[in-house]
This record gives sequence, C-alpha cells and structure tokens, in this order.
Amino acid sequence: MKLPRVAVLTGAGISTGAGIPDFRGPNGVWTKSPERAGLLDIDAYLGSAVLRADAWKDWRDNPAWKAKPTPAHHALTRLVRAGFAGCVLTQNFDGLHQAAGLKDHQVVELHGTIRTASCRKCHISLPTEDVFKRLKVRPDPVCSWCGGILKVDVVYFGETLPAEALDRAVREAETCDFFVAIGTTLSVYPVAGLAASAVRAGAKLIIVNDEPTNYDDEAHKIIREPIDEAVPALVADFMDRL
Repeated sequence: MKLPRVAVLTGAGISTGAGIPDFRGPNGVWTKSPERAGLLDIDAYLGSAVLRADAWKDWRDNPAWKAKPTPAHHALTRLVRAGFAGCVLTQNFDGLHQAAGLKDHQVVELHGTIRTASCRKCHISLPTEDVFKRLKVRPDPVCSWCGGILKVDVVYFGETLPAEALDRAVREAETCDFFVAIGTTLSVYPVAGLAASAVRAGAKLIIVNDEPTNYDDEAHKIIREPIDEAVPALVADFMDRL
C-alpha cells in the first residue's frame, strides 16, 4: 500500500512546551518586549557594536540551550522514520527536531540555526558556544581569522532565507498529499506561502495551532488542542494507515 506523503511545517508553538517562548503569541517575546525584535534586524546589528553585544547576551541566555524535545517533536520523528514524511520543515532554530532523533538532512531549517555562527567577512563557520566563551573578554566578538563581525546563523530581518532550504521546502509542499502546519500563525513569508502552494497542488491542509491563522479558511482540518497532545494523536492516525 502506498503511504500518503506528508509535509510538515513547524513553528515556534511546537517548542513552547519545551520552555522556549514564541515571538508573537499572547506571551511571546516580542509581545512582552517589542524592543527585542530590534536585536534581529540585520542593518541595526551590523551598524551598532552596543546592539551586537546585547544580541550576543540574548543568544547566550536563550532557553533553547537547555530545552529538551517535547512529545510533539518525538512524534514527528516517528512519522519521518515510518516513511510518511521525508523531512520536517521548520521555522525554528532551536535544534529540537535533531535532539528528538532526526538527522540534519531530515530537518529543513528555513530560518537558520542557533547552533553555529559565521563571519560576515570571510564566512568561516564555528560553533556558537565557542563564541560564547569569548564574551567576558569581548562582548562584541570578532572573527579570529579576519576580524570580521560574527553573527549567529539565524535569519535576521532584512536577510533572505537559505535558497537551498526554501527550494526543498517548496518541493515538499508541491508534492505532498497532506500539509501539516504546527504551531505557526502562517503569517511570515515566504514560509507561510508554502501552505498555499500545497493547497494549489491538491494537498489537504491540516492546521494545529491554539490561535487562528491566516490560512484557516483553506484548511481541511483545524486542531485547537494542546500541541503535545494533538501532534502525537495525529501521527498515530497516520500510523494506523500502515
């Protein structure tokens, strides 16, 4: 029996159960402290050493470093391993899908990753935690090779998404039978447009989110239950097709 092909897109909502607050929700980081969104503006970041120092402290203290995968993350790992999905598309940079057992090639990180940093000048890459070790001596750390500005490999406002990741995501959306959007408001483009691409290609859209999204009218099914309950149940429904 041919398995239905499932494309999965995860947003910040899947990681709130791991203790990582989302950005735009009622208790989101930017909802409570709107000024923190400025730490992720690329032009402001490149133009201010003070802002860069604040941003590095913010990354160092990010709860993602201590977070553990949730039942929803583990459920999606089972879905991929069972062959329903080739990968998980994610807007998150916390690495929790990998921590739940997926390989790097099975996770498409559309907004980058917190785990590595790069030099804006020579483009050398290094573990972000290695940069943290320098912060006491130099709050605005620079590249040891060329002296260029270092930045975490998360996509900032004003930057483009990784082309390879976006291309792969579009392919997944356009060739799936079901497109499952989990914990995302589907309001940030171009990623939000993946849902529309899937629907245009004939896929059934399933939305798992506490709050309304921009694509609720397009959805085949909307699930408002807590993500850590809803996603394992949804995966179990797919598994019953085996």
